[in-house]
Amino acid sequence: MRKNNTQKIDAVVNEYLKALKIDGKLKEVRLIRSWDEIVGKTIAHSTREIFIKDRKLFVKLNSSIIRNELFLLRDGLRKALNDKAGEILIDEIILK
Repeated sequence: MRKNNTQKIDAVVNEYLKALKIDGKLKEVRLIRSWDEIVGKTIAHSTREIFIKDRKLFVKLNSSIIRNELFLLRDGLRKALNDKAGEILIDEIILK
C-alpha cells in the first residue's frame, strides 16, 4: 500500500535546507567551487582567496595582470556566475 503524501527526496532535502535557512549559503559555496570551471585553470591557479559577503564576490589574486583583465571582464563574469547559480547571487565583484 502506497501513501498519497510521498515526495521526492531532493524536494524534501531542499525544503529542509530552506527551513534551516542555509540554502542560500549552500548555493554560494557551490558557486565558489565552480570558480575554476568558469574562469579557467590559469586564472583559478592565480586566485589566492575567494569569498562572498553581502552579495559581493571578493577575489584576491597573485597577478596584477590577471586582476586588470578580470576588471575589464567583470560584468560578463558576474553574469556567467549568476547564470551558473541559476539566480542572482552576485551584485558586484571586487578584485584585489
